[in-house]
This record gives sequence, structure tokens and C-alpha cells, in this order.
Amino acid sequence: MTDFRIGEAAELLGVSADTVRRWVDSGRLPATRDEHGHRVISGPELAGFARSLGEAPEEGETSSARNRLRGIVTAVVKDTVMAQVDIQAGPFRVVSLMSREAVGDLDLAVGSVAVAVIKSTTVVVEKAATRRREGRVQQ
Repeated sequence: MTDFRIGEAAELLGVSADTVRRWVDSGRLPATRDEHGHRVISGPELAGFARSLGEAPEEGETSSARNRLRGIVTAVVKDTVMAQVDIQAGPFRVVSLMSREAVGDLDLAVGSVAVAVIKSTTVVVEKAATRRREGRVQQ
């Protein structure tokens, strides 16, 4: 079973290590100590917690799409018909192509908050490279 240190969990959740520490200290996210005394979170516990973070829908929103990334608009490039909108959602950059009219209707501009809703029939999953820690491979 994979265990994650506080910093690794923070990176995976897209929050600061201090936020993860607060969640652990408050009992919201269970953690144990490893043989070196470091706080670690089991992979299944972290996965369940991450899943619970994604289950809280915004009030009044209903959609069949489950992949929602809230972020800040970092770029808007418009031509006469189409536009490209870049959103930074935590560590993820999402690029959307839409009509120029839609950008205007949504009043999207650099610095505004937007939610990228992704519904796709094809999702490619890659396994992340394993990390070496203290002479052992973490899997």
C-alpha cells in the first residue's frame, strides 16, 4: 500500500502542505506516523478524501458532467469568430476553444473566476513514475 507524506498529499490535492496539516490536525484527514516519525496518509484514505472534495457541487448547479475544475482565467485570445480561453485550476492548465460570442456572454476576462466542465468519451490514464525515497522505491 502506498503512503504519502504531507507535502506529497498537498501536491496531489492542489493545496498547500499547511492546509493538509490543518485537515490532519482537525481529524478531517486521517494520518499515521511512519518508522521515521513523519506523518503519512495512506493511499486509500487520501483517495477517499480527494473524492469527497470533488463531490461538493456548487449551489444550484446540476449537470451530468462530473469533471469540474474551478480556476482563474489567465488568457483570452479572440479573433472574428472564435476565442481561446486559458484557465489555471490549481496545478492544471485548461484551454477551451469557444465562440467569441460565448466569451462575451460569459463576460470572461483575464482575472475572472471560471469553471472548466469536462465531459469526454475518451480519457487517457498514465501511471506516474515511482519515487525513490531513502533507498527504497515508493509504489
